[in-house]
Amino acid sequence: MFLPMFAMFVLIFIVGIVTARARFGHVREKKINPKYFLLMQGEDVPEAILKTGRSFSNQFEIPVLFFVASLTYIATGTESMVGLVAAWVFVLFRAIHAYIHLTSNNLIRRMQTFWLGFMCVLVMWLDLFVLLGLNY
Repeated sequence: MFLPMFAMFVLIFIVGIVTARARFGHVREKKINPKYFLLMQGEDVPEAILKTGRSFSNQFEIPVLFFVASLTYIATGTESMVGLVAAWVFVLFRAIHAYIHLTSNNLIRRMQTFWLGFMCVLVMWLDLFVLLGLNY
């Protein structure tokens, strides 16, 4: 379960770099005042700043449930092919989701990948419930 967690960490790190580059680039090109970032309000914000920032923030929403489930598998020594496959598929859908969010931002495609990833986390939690919940 560690490898899907590490892959998710790498994805978050990449989205963070894309976000930082967009911010620094727009400040350098004087398309946004650096003071905007103090409270994230106060002026017209270029789409790239909003899109990358929201994509980065989004990496700390549903993925938190993924990390907790993954750590539960590890901490309890629970091995599950269902959980492992669901974890990898989750990371795949999160990567696709981030790509869509940072490029075309197609709402329907983004929602589809979000919900498919969400279902993977649900599968992980249900799998944990079946494997561990009955023992406590």
